[in-house]
Amino acid sequence: MIDSSALKIRTGGPEDVPAILSLLDGAVAWLAGQGRTGQWGDQPFSTTPARVEHIEQYGREPFLIRLAVDTEGRTVGSCVLSEDRGKYIPAVAERELYVRNLVTDRTRRGSGIGAALIADAVEEARRRGIGLLRVDCYGGADRKLVAQYRALGFTETETFEVEQPNGVWPGQVLAIRL
Repeated sequence: MIDSSALKIRTGGPEDVPAILSLLDGAVAWLAGQGRTGQWGDQPFSTTPARVEHIEQYGREPFLIRLAVDTEGRTVGSCVLSEDRGKYIPAVAERELYVRNLVTDRTRRGSGIGAALIADAVEEARRRGIGLLRVDCYGGADRKLVAQYRALGFTETETFEVEQPNGVWPGQVLAIRL
């Protein structure tokens, strides 16, 4: 696990979009290096204008960017939160905080950065008086990402599918009840 004194969680903004894109590019390269391209393909986020615009939207309302920063000031993780779940996710009949994007530096895999960001998201939900934290992720292939979210305290709920030009993208929704 990461030493909490070596990591600071702070609120980010539009100026942090390049760091988030860099983290996403690293994650895509890491996944592609393992032959796991079903989640995000094999092309860097930063080279696809639609993906760049999508991440740039996170720098505006109603999104809250939370960043994990190491002692040297490097961004090593990002978690984007919103009370808006997005268009593909089944609605719930209560207020929720939704993890719209979670990514960590793949060179620091297993160091607890993701766990720290999810703990921070739980605290943000509590601060807002919200009793439900949800996330969705790629639910295909080996389901390793689903298992990772389970290890972070989430429970699987419903599945969904998104039609894409190269086929169906299988999604899994997970939740933490506070």
